[in-house]
Amino acid sequence: MSQLTSRDHMAMNALLNSPSAAAGGEARGKARLLLVDDEPRLLHSLAGLLKEFNYDLATAAGGNEAMAQLSASHFDLVLLDLHMPDAGGNEVMDFIAARRIDTNVIVVSGETSIDAAIGALKRGAYGYLRKPYKPEELLNTVSNALQKRALEADNRAIAWRLECSERLYRYLVDSSPDIIYTIDPDGCFTYVNDRAQQLLGFRREELIGQHYSVLVHDDDLERARYVFNERRTGDRASRNVELRLKCRHMNDSKRVFQNTLLTISFNSTAMYSFDAQQNRKEFFGTYGIARDITDRKQAEMQLSHQAYHDILTDLPNRTLFRDRLDLAIIHAQRNKAGLAVMFVDLDHFKFVNDTLGHLKGDELLQKVTARFKEVLRRGDTLARLGGDEFTLLLPDLRDRQDAALVADKFLRCLEQPFELDRQEVHVSASIGIAIYPEDGETIDDLLRHADIAMYQVKGAGKNGHSFYHSSMQEASYQRIALEHSLRHAIERGELEMYYQPQVDARSGAIIGAEGLMRWNHPERGLLTAGEFLPFAEESGLMLPISDWMIGAVCRDLHEWNATGCEPARISINLSPQYLERGDFVRKLDQALQHYDIDASQIEVEITENICIRNPEHAIEQLNQLCELGVSVAIDDFGTGYSSLAYLHRFPISTIKIDQSFINEIQRDNGHYPVVLAVISIARGLDFNVIAEGVETECQSRYLAQAGCSMMQGYLFHKPMTRSELARTMGRKVPRVA
Repeated sequence: MSQLTSRDHMAMNALLNSPSAAAGGEARGKARLLLVDDEPRLLHSLAGLLKEFNYDLATAAGGNEAMAQLSASHFDLVLLDLHMPDAGGNEVMDFIAARRIDTNVIVVSGETSIDAAIGALKRGAYGYLRKPYKPEELLNTVSNALQKRALEADNRAIAWRLECSERLYRYLVDSSPDIIYTIDPDGCFTYVNDRAQQLLGFRREELIGQHYSVLVHDDDLERARYVFNERRTGDRASRNVELRLKCRHMNDSKRVFQNTLLTISFNSTAMYSFDAQQNRKEFFGTYGIARDITDRKQAEMQLSHQAYHDILTDLPNRTLFRDRLDLAIIHAQRNKAGLAVMFVDLDHFKFVNDTLGHLKGDELLQKVTARFKEVLRRGDTLARLGGDEFTLLLPDLRDRQDAALVADKFLRCLEQPFELDRQEVHVSASIGIAIYPEDGETIDDLLRHADIAMYQVKGAGKNGHSFYHSSMQEASYQRIALEHSLRHAIERGELEMYYQPQVDARSGAIIGAEGLMRWNHPERGLLTAGEFLPFAEESGLMLPISDWMIGAVCRDLHEWNATGCEPARISINLSPQYLERGDFVRKLDQALQHYDIDASQIEVEITENICIRNPEHAIEQLNQLCELGVSVAIDDFGTGYSSLAYLHRFPISTIKIDQSFINEIQRDNGHYPVVLAVISIARGLDFNVIAEGVETECQSRYLAQAGCSMMQGYLFHKPMTRSELARTMGRKVPRVA
């Protein structure tokens, strides 16, 4: 190696005394990390995870605080949440870019949309992790980001030093994070730096003299010819050509070699010497730089996969399903063939979600998906549209019966229970089927008609499948019209409260009544709550309808009180949506004061699942009701996943036995353990107990003998208007001897 000239010494001194040289050539201190999240619990957890890795950690509880710290101090890496109340993660990244702050960013966010990830990467983020993340995934990403930052610092130093001298050039070329090589006109390596061995596992001596094709993947050889035989210089030379190279790594001392592939980005330019005798340039080889972009390609592939797949189940999403359906329709048109589209909706999934929580609901979806995959035919496409809705494409359909067979397999695979949180959970499915081309020739028509057929199954009792028929369209329109009319029912005064008396079966005295909503539909007549409240739940109308119900009940009580005919208590059913989202305690208090109603005349009925889903919140809400003087009853007791450990903590006064258990009572001398157990629980907790749906003398006698004298049902009274209830009050209808 040639000696350094005085000019080279000057360059070396300048290089070694520069800050970048110190950063690249000396041992680096602890990496400084700034953790940014507005959730104190998550921020503390993240700091605890990283603390044991000898990082210098700082935290910020919001975007503004993060920007202040970035202005005042240097940080190697920022772990940044996207959604914060004062300044979001995107604003912080824009601040970093505008101030040209030298730091790297890893976004750690609960945002699941691909647009959020793409937006963060466009703003220069190194990586994007979705909450909840795996600890090892976070630690690897942080380590890789810091390694990337260190390599980039080395690269900057290397690029600057290459200008100094051949001695520095030789040293730094072999220290480069990129593969640097030269090739002769025949395509054989004449020089390869040490990075080739680090990345590919081939020693320099093994490659010198070998043709470049020994490294290139067979499918990329044609493209490699232009890179390794490059004869152009300047702007016309090859830039950022991606090739896959074979990689060989030795595992321990067993000398077992594994062949893998790395994706490498190549930049190459021709090398020429000047022939003075012939006064022309002579090509003598190609010089190139190859950078490992495997991690970037994997990240791009992952982002691309996530753009077309559901993250929870890894099934194709709506976009990919429509693409495949479009191709299947084109294929069917060309080959005069048929295909089927199925719309699959899980029955009772919302019940599981509300009872066991969304995490267990997600686990159930994954287990259902696994069973569905087991019965798929080769070439079928199963996709998840969202929630508990799936779609299935059956191409190359021979006849309708094939679609029916697949639907039956889907239903059968759900017959066995799923185990969630040590409990057996049963779900079924409602499946609608649309056939191409009879039921539609476009994507939208097929999906819409399969959806309509699915709702036909839902209305017929669920757990089945149905083919679309044109007659179903009218029923669908009626459903839409019903929902539309419901939005105007309150303002038009079409809603009305009916009341079903609750009696003491021994004396026949009315001790209270349950308020039941009815809709006086202008065309369909009187509709019960079960005929329209599900639409209200789906369309977000439960809050205004529940507000109306509270006002109507209090108004009716005010009228009864004014005439001296006052029921002992009126029970009202409140929707879980209203309890969780509505400010119902305040509204109920205002209604009681406005109509001058004693709070003891109101009893609020809730389902037991509300208590189990979020017991602490439920206890808080129910305590507020009790402070008003309102009593609380649990409706349909025994139909959900009861937790007796919580039940005794609830400020409850009444338990209502569900009608499904009462219907089982057929003989006076029969044994009905669930009914007896509920009555026993009520006694043990000092609760009142009311039996719902009592329709026979036998049921009434059995319940009375078991210790339950308060009953409600058609045996005593049907639901009636407020005026009918006023006339009925005071009458006794004894039923039990």
